[in-house]
Amino acid sequence: MELLQKLAESLDYVSLINTSLRITFILFIAWFLTFLLKRTLIKLEVIWISRSAHSGESSSEAKKRIETIVRLLRQAGLLALWITMALVIFREVGLEIGPILASAGILGLAVGFGAQNLVRDFIAGFFMILENQIRVGDVVIINDTGGLVERINFRTTVLRDVQGVVHYFQNGNISSLSNMTSDWSAYVFDIGVAYKENTDVVASKIQEVIDSMMSDEQYKQLIIDQPEIFGVDKLDDSAVIIKGRIKTLPIQQWTVGREFLRRIKFAFDEAKIEIPFPHSTLYFGEDSKPFDVTMMQSKSDITLTKPSSERPVTEE
Repeated sequence: MELLQKLAESLDYVSLINTSLRITFILFIAWFLTFLLKRTLIKLEVIWISRSAHSGESSSEAKKRIETIVRLLRQAGLLALWITMALVIFREVGLEIGPILASAGILGLAVGFGAQNLVRDFIAGFFMILENQIRVGDVVIINDTGGLVERINFRTTVLRDVQGVVHYFQNGNISSLSNMTSDWSAYVFDIGVAYKENTDVVASKIQEVIDSMMSDEQYKQLIIDQPEIFGVDKLDDSAVIIKGRIKTLPIQQWTVGREFLRRIKFAFDEAKIEIPFPHSTLYFGEDSKPFDVTMMQSKSDITLTKPSSERPVTEE
């Protein structure tokens, strides 16, 4: 008790109050600068989006790119601001910041040699954003892993795939990057029909389905250009492949594609156009003709009939 009393008597209350008031003022200044930084970045975001719209860039694409840049600027600005305010507060409470800065410089030099990968990640992330390679909300394939971009930081890029799995990639380790939703997207279709079908008739039926989607209020606003039917692309094992492409708004290719295939199935069924399924024909040498396989309905015997004068072979 006496120790606390002596400590209370030794305190300089005037200096303590003055220091507390200065620290409070510094914290108020930090809060005000934080508020000002956020408001400035919001206004810059609106201005940049407006300028991008005037330059011809779609509003959704511009918004994704600018939101990513603004978020990174906010992170960097807040980090620099609060580090500076922390040093000022240390000085107010009597700590010498000179040795702290010197130690930080030496520590930074030591860390720099051991954190080359970290520096590489920061530089790669900066140029990735600067060159508008990727934005939050894009669907991309990074190092053979596809997913939706959820976050882009200076050091890492975060993807979430269709199963909900979150993938983290260090920006410096990204060796391949494919953006599936930059500016516009496309649904490429490969439709197989039987060899007996007239491909011109099939192509006209596909065009009818496309025309019906272009006249649909729900889907025509998702399609940004007249869809293309390239024609016969391949003579496959059991089907003739007709290829085409539908250009859509970014990330809408799967929505349009699923509806397109649904309507194609109904249209082909109505027109009795055969969509083949895999099947095989069995031969026994060049001189042997195929066997006719018949399932008897009266009993479970299977009769193999050879197309010659020989007696049929029956398996019991």
